[in-house]
Amino acid sequence: MTAILRVESTKLVRSSLVLTGLFALLSAFFFVVFPAFAEEAELIEEAFPAFLAGLLGIEELHTIEGFVGGYIFSVIWVLFAGIYFAYAAGGLIAGDVRARRMDLLLSNPISRESVVLQKVAALWVPLVALNIGLFVVVYAAAAAIGETLDLVSLGVAHLLTVPYLLVCAGIGLLFSVTLDRVESAQAGALGLVFVLWLVEGLSETAPEYDWIGIVSPSRYYDPSAILVHEEYAIGDAAVLLMTFLALLGIALFVFARRDI
Repeated sequence: MTAILRVESTKLVRSSLVLTGLFALLSAFFFVVFPAFAEEAELIEEAFPAFLAGLLGIEELHTIEGFVGGYIFSVIWVLFAGIYFAYAAGGLIAGDVRARRMDLLLSNPISRESVVLQKVAALWVPLVALNIGLFVVVYAAAAAIGETLDLVSLGVAHLLTVPYLLVCAGIGLLFSVTLDRVESAQAGALGLVFVLWLVEGLSETAPEYDWIGIVSPSRYYDPSAILVHEEYAIGDAAVLLMTFLALLGIALFVFARRDI
């Protein structure tokens, strides 16, 4: 039975297209200012507070690779897209429970586990839309200003966003199966993702507290390392995938035994 997957996927099409368009416009703005930005990159790097440099992973801003990794990926993917996936997943279950649609849904011959899995699987829509849309926009925009990005590195940078965004979705899902109010689930999920992002930035500026950052999913996704140094942290991606599976397993366990 895949009816839930089809319905949920359809619901996410519009928001995914709108979000892709907004991110594309934001990316285009970054590219417009890059030529002037590159000329003053050294002064800008020196003026940047260590905290912000740690948050954004700023490195070699005078190059297109460093600029894309430190601004476009760090802001659009790590922060904004992460928050979106946490927010979207936060409403997957809690919304139906609150509106009493879940009672009607479970009156059919379908398990609770299947409901959760199909709803989570529907997130393939924003994953595909955002990755394909922004891949094209970033590569084309770089070419338009006379710069060239390595296709392989750019592709890997997009591919490795998937485990990171799945973890953000897993956080949202856990809130969604635990809380009754959809607003609380979504606010808690996006708030936690944002706090974890801040924690990672703080740990980067204080070596003695570096260990705190291990709880942040953004610790395991470094777009600047991929684009600037062509370092593909497959092991970190595996950690994120295992974390997502753990969060999904906990969510399934909680929802299967929850009184709704």
